[in-house]
Amino acid sequence: MKTYTLLLLAGLLTPLAQAATEKFGEAVDLTKLIPVTELMASPSDYLQQQVTIEGTVVSVCTKRGCWMEIAAQESSERLRVKVRDGDMVFPISARGKHAYATGMLTEIVLSPEQSRSYLENQAKKNQQVFDASAVIEAVTLYQLQPIGVEIRETH
Repeated sequence: MKTYTLLLLAGLLTPLAQAATEKFGEAVDLTKLIPVTELMASPSDYLQQQVTIEGTVVSVCTKRGCWMEIAAQESSERLRVKVRDGDMVFPISARGKHAYATGMLTEIVLSPEQSRSYLENQAKKNQQVFDASAVIEAVTLYQLQPIGVEIRETH
């Protein structure tokens, strides 16, 4: 009787354990895991290389689910994970969950005009004062173009 109860219980819990991880694209490669803080400390060292990052999903595109931002656990450092619209659709419910993403780190160099616009939008978003005359250098953004993503309830 005890054996049947355990088997029944295991059978009931298995779908719950599987539902706790959402997978998108190819399998995540944990052998290429690099902390977001290390990656962002010297991003040029990792450009056009396949890497895997992990962290907490702090933001998700509310229109198409085409991007999400993953933050390192120990800092406020964030990295955007971006796909072409429709390639993968990240659910808004991913916010606050743990994620792994494998892909290529890319660099986007903004013109001075684009940099001012970007920084102005960031200031508005963060309710900060913006001084356009203080922007004298172009901004470089980094993002991960994933081939595989896993979003987990816990890690």
